[in-house]
Parts: sequence; C-alpha cells; structure tokens
Amino acid sequence: MQIPNYDDMLAAHDRIRPHIRLTPVRSSDYLNDLTGAQLFFKCENFQEPGAFKVRGATNAVFGLTKEQAKKGVATHSSGNHASCLSYAAMRRGIPCHVVMPRTAPQAKKDTVRRFGGKITECEPSTSSREEAFARVQAETGSDFVHPYNDSRVIAGQGTCSKELIEQADGLDMIVAPIGGGGMISGTCLTLATLAPETQVIAAEPETADDAFRSFKAGQIIADDAPKSVADGLLVPLKDLTWYFVSNHVAEIYTASEQEIIDAMKLIWKHLRIVAEPSSSVPLATILKNPDAFMGKRVGIIITGGNVDLDRLPWTK
Repeated sequence: MQIPNYDDMLAAHDRIRPHIRLTPVRSSDYLNDLTGAQLFFKCENFQEPGAFKVRGATNAVFGLTKEQAKKGVATHSSGNHASCLSYAAMRRGIPCHVVMPRTAPQAKKDTVRRFGGKITECEPSTSSREEAFARVQAETGSDFVHPYNDSRVIAGQGTCSKELIEQADGLDMIVAPIGGGGMISGTCLTLATLAPETQVIAAEPETADDAFRSFKAGQIIADDAPKSVADGLLVPLKDLTWYFVSNHVAEIYTASEQEIIDAMKLIWKHLRIVAEPSSSVPLATILKNPDAFMGKRVGIIITGGNVDLDRLPWTK
C-alpha cells in the first residue's frame, strides 16, 4: 500500500492544472440562516466532465510514461470517475475502457461516450463490477486507475481542498460525501499539513452507510449492493482510503433518502446550480445535525452535477 503524502498532492496540482478548472466557491445567505453556520460550497460540478474526479483521473493519466500510456487506461465506475478518466484520456490521446453498472444514469453513460470512453456494462454490485473489469483488463492490458483506492487518484483529489482552503480562509471543518473515500482521503491528506485545525467530516446515505458502520466498528464493513438515490456513493472503503478515514476523519453523519432529495432541492434553488444527489448529502447531514455545525465556518464540496434531467428524484 503506497500512501500518498502532501508533496504528492502538490506535484499532482502542478501536473493537472492545465487540464482542470479552478472551480468557484459559492455561498447563500438563506442557507447560512437556515443552518446557523457559514457555508462555503466548492463547486466541482463546474469541472468540464461535471465532477471532482477529473482531478485524480488526470493526475493518473498524465503521470503515465509514454510506454505505459500506449495501452490506455481502464476502470470500473458508477459514472463520474468513468467520465473523468475518459476525459483525461481524451486530453492525452489514449484509449479508455470503462466497466459501468447497467443502472448507472444515462447522463453519465452519455458523458463517458462523449469523451471517447468504451463502456462494458455489468450488474449493479461490487462483485459483478470487479469480475467484468478483470475480463476487460485481461483483454486490453490497460493501466488500472481505481476510482478511489489509488495513491495517484487520492493525491489528485487532495488538490480540491487545497484550493478551498485558499479560497475560504479559516474553515472550522470541511464536509464531503463518502462512498469509497477518495475525496475524503484527499481532503485528509491535504488538511493534515495545510490546515490541521480544520476537521474533516464525511457524509453518507443511511441506506448505504457502510463507511459509517466501519468508522464505528474500527474495521472495514463492506456491503455488496446497497441502494440509494446518491448513486455515486454505493461502493465500499478499501485499504488505502480506510487508512485516511480511520486516522483523520473526525465524524461521519448519515442522511435519509428524503433528506438528501430535500437538500438537493435547496442547493438547486438557493445556489442556482445543478448538483447531483451524492453532492447533496453533506448539506442534508448539516441540516440533520445542526448543533454540530452551528456558528462554524464550514466548507462543503459539491462533488458533481451529472444528473439525468428526465429522471430527477423528486419527479419519480
């Protein structure tokens, strides 16, 4: 297990800067009044592929040697990592092979294909995903870029909180969604050096709360096929991300499906931006646990904005 460090994050930032956007930080007087906290939303939904995962994917793709890059890259993903890896591969001009659950939102499949990614569909479970991927990798010989349990990916994701700390000074905590833990791990990596006084808080759906249960039990507890409207948060922690979660995360809070949908509506209405359900979990947990955030300066990472506009969760 190769644990990335702060210098790896700084090197990643230099490497990916030409290929990503410096996303803005937004706030809302209404949401501040509603929560009793000062909220600073880092809008990673404004990245070209629509999600923060372009950071880690780009770091991995542009860190390959010319020889490694010839066979391209491959991954398994519910959507955003797939889109972002396809985008990074397109920027470098190399192939990208992606295994995606057949239930992934059509908008995410369309984005992968728009960036030239080649999709192999699988059943919506971790075991099916990994079995299908093993076949694809054996056939292509591509470099495996794991969606989150990869030191290159975690170092890349850590650049997001570096920017957020620089854009919104004096944060008491940063809250981000947790599925496999790539963004949370990158946040831990960066804050441990850059702002050790800033707490890292993870937010998770109640119906896919394996990270919460792992955190409380002190060991990884993995669910094979959880279900949630927050489709980007349905994968389990792995050894590398568990290292960061178990050593650096201050707390994990959970929210119900309805609470996530309600928070998503609030973000759309009062920040006037498109945020996907996974990105709305942090606000949902803040609204659910007001005493933990009252009077604090809180950074929130809007991790992505890839939604199927024909299947919005409040219209089902």
